[in-house]
Amino acid sequence: MTSTDRAATVRTTYLSLWRTVPRELGFLVLTLPVAVIGFSTVITLFFAGIGTIPVFLIGLAVLVVALYVSRFFGEFELIRLGWAGRPAIRRPLWAEATRGHGFWKWLGSVLGGAHYWLYLLHTMVVNFAVSLATWLVTVIWVSVTFSAVTFWFWQISLPDRGGEWYVTSGLLEGLAPGVGRDVLEAAVVFVIGVIMLAALPFVTRGLVLLHDVIARVTLGAFASEALRAQVGDLEASRGAAISAEGHSLRRLERDIHDGPQQRLVRLQMDLAAADRQLDADPVKARQLIAEAMAQSKDALEELRALSRGFAPPILLDRGLVAALESAAVRSTVPVRVTSGLPEGLELPQEIERNAYFVASEALANAAKHAGASSVEVGVALRRVLETDDTWLDVSVTDDGRGGAAEVAGHGLAGLDERLRGLGGTLELDSPVGGPTVVTAHLPLVSSYPASTVAPPTLEV
Repeated sequence: MTSTDRAATVRTTYLSLWRTVPRELGFLVLTLPVAVIGFSTVITLFFAGIGTIPVFLIGLAVLVVALYVSRFFGEFELIRLGWAGRPAIRRPLWAEATRGHGFWKWLGSVLGGAHYWLYLLHTMVVNFAVSLATWLVTVIWVSVTFSAVTFWFWQISLPDRGGEWYVTSGLLEGLAPGVGRDVLEAAVVFVIGVIMLAALPFVTRGLVLLHDVIARVTLGAFASEALRAQVGDLEASRGAAISAEGHSLRRLERDIHDGPQQRLVRLQMDLAAADRQLDADPVKARQLIAEAMAQSKDALEELRALSRGFAPPILLDRGLVAALESAAVRSTVPVRVTSGLPEGLELPQEIERNAYFVASEALANAAKHAGASSVEVGVALRRVLETDDTWLDVSVTDDGRGGAAEVAGHGLAGLDERLRGLGGTLELDSPVGGPTVVTAHLPLVSSYPASTVAPPTLEV
């Protein structure tokens, strides 16, 4: 990287810091009032609960209220950090939401919940002390900066202000009073103000980062909770993948039984009849052979159609967009395909196959059941800044009658299970009267759970 590039990078980074200064200042200015309100409320409730512990139920009730108030202020702190531009902090898995019902179980989960006591500690001790310090630094820094930058104005406007700016009193000691001394004093103070103003983005960012680090330690979810949630998601994805695989296999079996298998049985019967008629009635035998050839051709076409429904050759050769355009040409309803994918992007085969499968199924539903006159298929990438993840979004929009719904064991529910097997989701918006929008969200990651099963592929 050249010196020019480095300078441009530094300049861009510095300007990006300035863009968040208003939000960070708003956060820091309000942090002490919020902390004082939380501190005074929670400490009053906490010690009132401790003091009334001998009165069993009253003391416990007040303690529970103190814990819930602490939770409120902790949640509010997380929201304020989000307003200040900080990345989202994973919320805790609150204990009472994961345990059985009943008053005593609920009470035990609250009083025994580590997160409640951490939120209490944050509101009653940590946040109050840190907020007091950061608020003082912010107010002093901004006040001194403003007074230094505008000192020259007040020097002119209020010549008899009495006294000097305290910072320059030592620097200018020994200089005789007069215009020269006043000009030099104003210049020195102004330079100090400019330096402090230039450093303001670093000060606000550092103070907000201090709050962010403390919040992540005391208010964020434990690493074990994230792991437990991930395990739960993987188990759900595994179950969805197994269910989707079974649904696909049953559908494939039904389609083969109702179509190619019946034609192949008829083909076998025609060939057997032609063999019996070959010597006695050659004309009849040739007619049966011709019918058998027609049956074989129809069976081959049906097998090719089944193959296109899962993974057509064009999908493997030219990618998702080309396969969707091919499906659009074959559709009985006019279809327009729009792509926001970068040129040369290579998607994982699992993602391409499942995205094509969902889109082709949605196209088939629009043609068969929606009464649509036009359909639009959109493909695009979406970046989630909070988690630094990239998702593939495939949407199918038709202008049909609407009213579509997910029914267990049927098409849309099967699509949802298939996507959940890949860690994705299916979004359906179909008000009565239309339009219907079916959107598949698939995460673009380098690996998938071992239980993920791709749709069966037929090669004909």
